[in-house]
Amino acid sequence: MFFGIGGASALTAPTSVSTVAQSDVKGKTFAIATDTTFAPFEFRDGNGNLVGIDMDLLHAIAKDQGFEVDIKSLGFDAALQALQSNQVSGVIAGMSITDERKKIFDFSDPYFDSGVQMAVAKNNEDIKTYADLEGKTVTAKRGSEGETFANSIKDQYGFKVKALADSATMYDDVKAGNSVAVFDDYPVLAYGVGQNNGLKIVTDKEQGSSYGFAVNKGQNQDLLKAFDTGLANLKANGEYNKILDTYLAKAEATQQGGFFQLVKDSFPALMKGLWLTMVATVLSLAVALVLGILFGFFKVSESRILRGVATTYVAIFRGTPLLVQAFFFYFGLPQMTGQPIDVLTAGVLTLSLNAGAYMTEIVRGGIQSVDPGQLEASRSLGLGYVTSMRRVVVPQAVKIMTPSFINQFVITLKDTSLLAVIGFAELTYQGQQIYAANFRTGETLLIVAALYFIVITLLTQLSNVLDRKFNK
Repeated sequence: MFFGIGGASALTAPTSVSTVAQSDVKGKTFAIATDTTFAPFEFRDGNGNLVGIDMDLLHAIAKDQGFEVDIKSLGFDAALQALQSNQVSGVIAGMSITDERKKIFDFSDPYFDSGVQMAVAKNNEDIKTYADLEGKTVTAKRGSEGETFANSIKDQYGFKVKALADSATMYDDVKAGNSVAVFDDYPVLAYGVGQNNGLKIVTDKEQGSSYGFAVNKGQNQDLLKAFDTGLANLKANGEYNKILDTYLAKAEATQQGGFFQLVKDSFPALMKGLWLTMVATVLSLAVALVLGILFGFFKVSESRILRGVATTYVAIFRGTPLLVQAFFFYFGLPQMTGQPIDVLTAGVLTLSLNAGAYMTEIVRGGIQSVDPGQLEASRSLGLGYVTSMRRVVVPQAVKIMTPSFINQFVITLKDTSLLAVIGFAELTYQGQQIYAANFRTGETLLIVAALYFIVITLLTQLSNVLDRKFNK
């Protein structure tokens, strides 16, 4: 399918904005949130660089207006939360300008006119019109124009709408037969079909909303003005049209290599993600071990206050989902305190406090598993409580606790994958970036799973060797 730049897909007429650079933003750096999987607007290329219409436009506008941008690839929902919690200054993510969103955000001039189309699996010959959807389930991206349009006609045609987080997941849902069709923005669908995503478009384009750059209402107005000015300049000098042509004026389908070529192409990005996974795991476990030992001794303390403090800590972090904790530390806490937290700090806080609660119980259980007579005997020999614990009870408890510590290490390493939802670029996140661009979800996830398995197996074996050496 061919998409030029002269039709309704783009807004090419320059707006009447001064082309003078905005002195208020010159030399400044702004954190900008975006989606992770919305090709051709934002996606990772073969080198792991974040590219696409939104990215190229933003960088070109920033250059034109003399400011810098720090891109936060979070996912659409997380990007909006990051903006509302003032973690970022703005959002550019193929975001439709709607009346509801205007109540919360201020938008730039539109930079792209969108529209919605429906696609089905390539081998599906039964679904050709909306009328064929009766009694069936379709999918659309959560919060998107596609979801809005699907919901607007679902009662008329008698189908159900299932909202999912990103385009790649939606397409896989259709190919797996869980949904019969997907509603998505037409350039996104067309790009996916061109990348052999296994779908085909079966309807004409429905008129949709325009995309805009967003900031919080009443905030960062200098950035918003600079965006509008830069956008007008790009339209006037022709660079805007060149950017759109780069991603939309392509009719040929991409031929993809085999599995081993995919491994080769994705290896650098996956190794970067694996390194960040190990960094987050090591830092989190170091903090969690300190917390576990401290609160573990609190739990067996003779002080009711210390026992109460430890019990409360364990109850909170074992009684709430890890994902909720991650969202709280990255989005909720900055909104409450007014102080932004970087994604690594939020991730380590989440993992260490959560793992620390479990380690507290491991320490408590290990100490209480030692025969009470050991403590009584050492006390009867004249040793104090602290000395008896340090020299008699704890050495025996460590041998009991070691297997549980190794197990918690493995659990924490795997739990780092949940940090992908807040944009931490660990192994799972890198895998998502790869299949979002090439739509080879099954093969990519197989590679990611194999890397987790290899690393966890090697580290478990190393831990067992150390256990046998030091706990003979």
